[in-house]
Amino acid sequence: MTDKELKMSFDPKTIEHLGIKMYSRLPNAIAELIANAYDACATEVIVHLYDEDPDKKSIIVEDDGIGMTFDEVNDKFLRIGRNRREEEEAELPCGRMVTGKKGLGKLAFFGIGEIIQVETCKDGEKTTFTLNWEKLLDTPSGEDYCPDSFTEKCDEEAHGTTITLTKLKRKTSFDFDSLAKSLAKLFNFQDAFVVLLAQNNDHDIIIDNKLKYEGIEPEFKWPFPQATSELLESEYQHKNNIAGEIVTTDKPIKPDMRGVTLFANGRMVNKSEFFGRSESSHFFSYATGWLNIDFVDNWKEDVISTNRQSLDWENSQTAELRIYLREIINSIHTDWRKKKKEKKRASIDEKTSVNIQNWYTKIPNDIQAKVEPVINKIIDDAQLSEPETNNIVKTFHELLPEYTYYHYRYIHPEIQKISETYYQNGDYYTAFSESLKRYVAEVRKKSNSNNPKDRSLMQEVFQRKLLVTLKYKKTDGTPFLKDTIENIEAGQQFLSEGVVAGGRNPLAHEEHLELSRSGLFSEKDCLDFLSLLSHLFKRLDDAKSPTDA
Repeated sequence: MTDKELKMSFDPKTIEHLGIKMYSRLPNAIAELIANAYDACATEVIVHLYDEDPDKKSIIVEDDGIGMTFDEVNDKFLRIGRNRREEEEAELPCGRMVTGKKGLGKLAFFGIGEIIQVETCKDGEKTTFTLNWEKLLDTPSGEDYCPDSFTEKCDEEAHGTTITLTKLKRKTSFDFDSLAKSLAKLFNFQDAFVVLLAQNNDHDIIIDNKLKYEGIEPEFKWPFPQATSELLESEYQHKNNIAGEIVTTDKPIKPDMRGVTLFANGRMVNKSEFFGRSESSHFFSYATGWLNIDFVDNWKEDVISTNRQSLDWENSQTAELRIYLREIINSIHTDWRKKKKEKKRASIDEKTSVNIQNWYTKIPNDIQAKVEPVINKIIDDAQLSEPETNNIVKTFHELLPEYTYYHYRYIHPEIQKISETYYQNGDYYTAFSESLKRYVAEVRKKSNSNNPKDRSLMQEVFQRKLLVTLKYKKTDGTPFLKDTIENIEAGQQFLSEGVVAGGRNPLAHEEHLELSRSGLFSEKDCLDFLSLLSHLFKRLDDAKSPTDA
């Protein structure tokens, strides 16, 4: 035991303002106690919540850090506003950077409860002291507050600190899950430091990034600093010192999770936002993430607000950072649109069997010029569901299939079997000539003629051996006029002769490429001939021998 006294220098009104007003929210207050454990080189800190008995509600925070001696408690811990970075090395014995600068975090105690008991062990000495809110406020201004304390021996190997808070200001039960998620949003420790939240000794959870982004399934990711050079060219001096990840999801994110949170040395320094970027686009409902900007903690001028909710964006250094972050968000926004479109196209290809890019190359240029902007707008529309988008694209494809003009001609099935491949390859004359061969062969087969001359075959067969109108009657069952029938029969013969004479015979000796390049036998000529052959083939399907009349 010792008769030495601990002393705290303070102005009670300052303590009241900083302790209660600044740390009135439970997550922020507990976060300061967790940060103290981190700065004490702890590898684990456990926050125990006890609320089974409303009259004995308490919070106990215990860590396995290096602890404090009596003199360190007196000279360092109980000094309000002590800047550790000015008085000692910013780097801790465990290699960590000190997260606390202002020396105000300890006042978080009084934002939670009125009685705070601290037990800390170091170098074989255990120091125990109690801070009493009412006694502290009763201390005359200018005088030191002397908390009740005592020291005793402890194991030389023992170390760590336990803080017990009672007479809590919060009267209702703890919302365990909500508190856990709130705490997770305030930290982003990268080294070996485990934070546990427990309730009534039978429920505990690890506070980490998994909890922070629980329920968020990333669709696209942009890891930093890898993404820095991929997204934009910039001369920002700290661009390669920014680490973290920005992600987007397939479904809208809850409003409180949208935006990018900034951390320095494991602690939040700026709550989630998009750094002045207009948020009118749907993109901002799907984006979240975190970035470590440890370098801001090393700037000579302190730019981190006391409550660690925001950086001082009026500072020249942070203003430059903000511009760069806004450029990053803009670049990710652009890349997101590109990735969404690519994914949507892939989905459309899979779900509808329509390869959009391939489709575009196989429809006429004048049609493509009108269709492509419409399809792109549909794909870009984030408000359209995937099934809706797929149905619209599929409908457009059915209306405007590949080789649109070819399909619009309603080519006879037999002609289509022969001509389609040649047509798609741009060999228009062969598409026609091979189709004509099929027509001639079918005429010869159906008429049982052995005439080797194609044109004279048509003269021999039609109106004589084959009649194409025998099966047709007027709707009242009476026959058509004789002149009508004779004209249709003659038309079948003359058109068949004409397509042989005007199509195949004069062009058979020319190079197909020259026919196409010169325009003498163009794509449209091919389609016109195929349409004519399809008409003739349809009549041939109906043809019968006069003896069948």
